Amino acid sequence: MDPMPVTSRDVAPSELSPPSPAASSSESSYEQIAVERLGSVLRITLNRPDKLNAWTQQMSGELTLAIEAANADPELAVVLVRGAGRGFCAGADIEASFAGNLASATDGSAPVQDSKTADWVEMCRRSKPLIAAIHGACVGVGLSMILPFDHLVATTDARLSVRFVKMGLVPELSSSHFLVSRCGWGRASWLALSGEIVSGVEAGEMGLVDRVVATEDLDAVALEVAGTLAANPVGAMRATKGLLTRNAVETDLVAVQRRELAALEEAYRSPEHHEAVAAFLASRRAR
Repeated sequence: MDPMPVTSRDVAPSELSPPSPAASSSESSYEQIAVERLGSVLRITLNRPDKLNAWTQQMSGELTLAIEAANADPELAVVLVRGAGRGFCAGADIEASFAGNLASATDGSAPVQDSKTADWVEMCRRSKPLIAAIHGACVGVGLSMILPFDHLVATTDARLSVRFVKMGLVPELSSSHFLVSRCGWGRASWLALSGEIVSGVEAGEMGLVDRVVATEDLDAVALEVAGTLAANPVGAMRATKGLLTRNAVETDLVAVQRRELAALEEAYRSPEHHEAVAAFLASRRAR
C-alpha cells in the first residue's frame, strides 16, 4: 500500500493560533511531556530527549491526563503527539520498567505490574482524533501505544519496530490486532515474529503508517493533518471513530447498520448537523 499523499486542507497551519503564553496549572505540572495549544489542536511532546523519550509509567499517566483533559475541553478538537530530540520513543525505559520483574525472577516475589492496560486503547478509540508525528526511533511500546491512533505521519528515515520478541515478550496494547488491521496477516506476522526494524518508507509501503514525509516537513504536515480534522464537528468525528472501532471486524452487516442508524439518529439531532445544513443552504462556511 502506498503512503497517503498530502492533500489540500480546510485549515492551514498558519491559521492556527500560536501556543498559549501561559499553560494551565495542570499542564505546567507535567514532567515527562510538554503541552501546547495551537488553536483547536493540542500538541503533546514526549519530553525525555536524553532517554530518546523512553516510556515510563509516569509518562503514560501524564499522556492519559493530557488527552482526557483535551477530550473534556470544548475548545480543542484534535490531539497531536510527537517526540522531542532525536526520536519519537525508543520503547520502554528498561531499568524503570523491568528491573522489578528481573528481581522477582530470582527472589520468587510477584512480578511488578505496570500501568499499560486495555484502558489506554479504550481511551484512544473514544477520544477526539489522535495523530502521531514520528521521527527517529519508534520502537516497542513507542509504536504499540500509537497504533490505536487515527493517523500516523512518519519521516522517511524513521525507524519503527514492534520489537517485543527481541526482549522475550509478546505484543501488548492490542497491537496484535492493530498490526493485522493495518498491514495484513503476512506483514503483521513478519513484524511481530522477526522484531525487525523498518524505515518510514517501508512502513508506509506496508500500511504500518498512513503518511510519509521528509524529516524537515514533519511538523508542518502533521499540523496540516490536524487542521483538516479540526475543521470537522467533534461529535461526528468521535461517533465515527466509535463505529469504525466496533464495526471493523464485525461480520454481521445487520448489526453494523443498526449501530450506524442509532448513531445517525443522534447526529440528526445535533447542533453541528443543523449548523452544517444551514451553512450549506446559505452558501457560507459552517461555524
